[in-house]
Amino acid sequence: MTLLGRELILGVGGGISAYKSAELLRRLQDIGFGVTVIPTRASLNFVGTATWEALSGRPVTENLWNNVHEVPHIRAARNANLIVVAPATADLLAKVTAGLADDLLTNVLSATTSPVVFVPAMHPEMWVNSATMKNVAVLRERGYLIIEPDEGRMTGDDFGIGRYPEVSRIISEISAYADLKSDLLSKKILVTAGGTREAIDPVRFIGNHSSGKQGYAIAKAARNRGAQVVLISANSNLPVLAGIETIFVTSTVQMQEALNAHFPDCDLLFMAAAVADARPVVVASDKLKKASYKNIKLEANPDLIFELSKTRRPSQILIAFAAETGETDIAAAKVKMSSKGADLLYLNDVSNGSIFGSDKTAGKLIDSNGAVLECEQQEKDTLADLLLDQALTKLG
Repeated sequence: MTLLGRELILGVGGGISAYKSAELLRRLQDIGFGVTVIPTRASLNFVGTATWEALSGRPVTENLWNNVHEVPHIRAARNANLIVVAPATADLLAKVTAGLADDLLTNVLSATTSPVVFVPAMHPEMWVNSATMKNVAVLRERGYLIIEPDEGRMTGDDFGIGRYPEVSRIISEISAYADLKSDLLSKKILVTAGGTREAIDPVRFIGNHSSGKQGYAIAKAARNRGAQVVLISANSNLPVLAGIETIFVTSTVQMQEALNAHFPDCDLLFMAAAVADARPVVVASDKLKKASYKNIKLEANPDLIFELSKTRRPSQILIAFAAETGETDIAAAKVKMSSKGADLLYLNDVSNGSIFGSDKTAGKLIDSNGAVLECEQQEKDTLADLLLDQALTKLG
């Protein structure tokens, strides 16, 4: 399974090892998760709400009856891409197996369709109890991941299997279970999407057919791989992506201002937006009448990626996009890429209305070293990961 994002619920059961989940929370944050903690009431005897709020940076509640009008268990279940319950006590495992839902956490577990991971931790006698073993078997049959407890010292002088697993092993097993790719952790990625519009008067504009789908796909893929993403969106009607800072612009100049503000901090820039090449010299304050609407004097817009390349750090990677019609001219595309100071250029043919607005794309990916990769027709989401892979290779 592949996660669609990195919003995680950390459910905390009422066991003495609840304190170890504070370290787990930190490590989950380290691999790019936004973590919301839902403790059971019993667990608050071991670790209090203030601790979870301080570590997660988010409000914490265990009460199903707070803000009932917001239907909190359904909202939480829908927002989470993954749920990890650690520690999972014998009582909690039994409740979930039986389908009981008597607090916020068990209600969320009943309502979720996301992957769920249980990290059992209890005394050895409780772990090997036949009822617990049967419950674990049933939960595994339902597709949940149960991470086996470690063997070691428990509370007091007790020793045996049932110890809270090492956090590194929990992270490793979660990553494998959820097919979690984290190769963009600590990377800052800037993406432009959509098409800029240049006003002629309050009604009309010069624009293009770009939907923003490719830029949004890149932003989403980068977020899912752990990056910190800023998306500059020009006139796209696509839904806002959770976990991504989105800046909405209309014109090329507005996009340039947003780029200038965020480019110095980024590691990778994807210029997927279709930028208008020119704009009217004068924008009419009132709607132009047909009689006077005979010609428009234009001036060139700035070449955004070229201007940015003048100030780039050696470690920054720039990926340009080009939409052409007719036979692909690789030589001309290479010259264009070099003149813009880009490291990679994705070239596609938009003849007859193809590509723009579509969920699929096809084209050629040209490397500054001269290599050309043929990209057969594929989903824009698939191309997004391919572009990220190639950009990471350039980043070294």
